[in-house]
Amino acid sequence: MTNPLAPGSLAGRVALVTGSSRGIGADTVRSLAAAGAAVVVNYRSKAPRADKVVAEIVAAGGTAIAIGADLTDPASVAAMFERTVVELGPIDVLVLNASGGMESGMGEDYAMRLNKDAQVNVVDGALPHLAAGARIVFVTSHQAHFIRTTPTMPEYEPVALSKRAGEDALRAKLPEFDAAGVEFVVVSGDMIEGTITATLLERANPGAIDARKQDAGRLYNVAEFAAEVSAAVVDPVPAGHTRYVGDVSGFAPEA
Repeated sequence: MTNPLAPGSLAGRVALVTGSSRGIGADTVRSLAAAGAAVVVNYRSKAPRADKVVAEIVAAGGTAIAIGADLTDPASVAAMFERTVVELGPIDVLVLNASGGMESGMGEDYAMRLNKDAQVNVVDGALPHLAAGARIVFVTSHQAHFIRTTPTMPEYEPVALSKRAGEDALRAKLPEFDAAGVEFVVVSGDMIEGTITATLLERANPGAIDARKQDAGRLYNVAEFAAEVSAAVVDPVPAGHTRYVGDVSGFAPEA
């Protein structure tokens, strides 16, 4: 992955990336660590996978710890932030990467609990532990960001609706963020090749990802999109800005 962040540009900063034991989150946390940030690799249940990412970062000269937390559990989230501050210090960068909703056996309301309720819970839990001038980056998809005006694949619709609900809930907190001196930005991308979501969509609707690639012209892969998320950490943009990754001409903007 080409790192958009200059070496040392995040020296002295602390970054926590949710869902960073694999995929986009793992590449993002590696990028932030390579730029000098002390990072938290957050995971839900796969500790060995998170420990491997930490080991890679430490071997490269970086600082990283792995912290497991169920983002739908307020007590678990609180413990994650408390440990982060004790071991690394106040948090300068919070990347809200973890999402889901297509997993089986998690309950009908799981998408909304994870993509909306948990995102708000994580932010509420983080606010007392954020450093002055901290930035929150919310990661979403074009399919979710534009769901009010552009239909998406039926299999993905519950996820899209819940992620948009999460984005809306966080945008409603912009006055609170401003009062706390915290920046909030959104990164939106199309379907990303190589992610769990793409795999589950393909399993539910064979050919769906190839069809989306043909419609879009190209799809970003995990490393390419993670580089865009990393860049959003330092972009000098106004509060509430949305960084669109790739072409959005096929998505109708809201009136």
